[in-house]
Amino acid sequence: MAFARPKKREPVGETGLFEYAVGVLARRMRTERDLRRLMRPRAEEGEAGVKAMDAVVVRLKELNYLSDTRFAEDYTRVRKEHEKFGKRRVQQDLMQKGVGKELVASTLETAYEDVDEVVLARQYIARKRMKQPSGENAKKETVRAMNRLLRAGFSSRAIYKVLREWELPEEAVEGLEAGEERAGDSDGYARQNEDD
Repeated sequence: MAFARPKKREPVGETGLFEYAVGVLARRMRTERDLRRLMRPRAEEGEAGVKAMDAVVVRLKELNYLSDTRFAEDYTRVRKEHEKFGKRRVQQDLMQKGVGKELVASTLETAYEDVDEVVLARQYIARKRMKQPSGENAKKETVRAMNRLLRAGFSSRAIYKVLREWELPEEAVEGLEAGEERAGDSDGYARQNEDD
């Protein structure tokens, strides 16, 4: 049995795009870039489609249905308070979602200004039920924990402090210090990307 190809949708005008956009935003907040990406296949081709999408975006902003600022604030709050992610991880996620660099920087500065990164890293560890490395694989597990915390957006300095509290065997600490050097490289990489 062959699968039928889906029929190509007929392009819709401004009214159809508006109705579609409201439905999309009713299900989940989106950035302007993400909403435009979703509307593009439904819009007419060429200049007429671009004008219709622009008009829809302007109208949605006037109605306060679409706001990258509100999206960035809400997204940051949820990722920080509920998922316990570090600043770098939230920054990367917002940039991928199409939020502007300046807006990302100001949102993160406000959201993380009073946050103790070490405390947040401990909360992340508790939330993810990460176990303290032990036994003959302690070195390997320590490096794995460090990498996991790096991916969660914490600085190598905060990770080092948290893992040092675990009173690991000497062999595991050697792995930690080697991981610290690698983490320092990734911190430099993150700072370099922030400057771009």
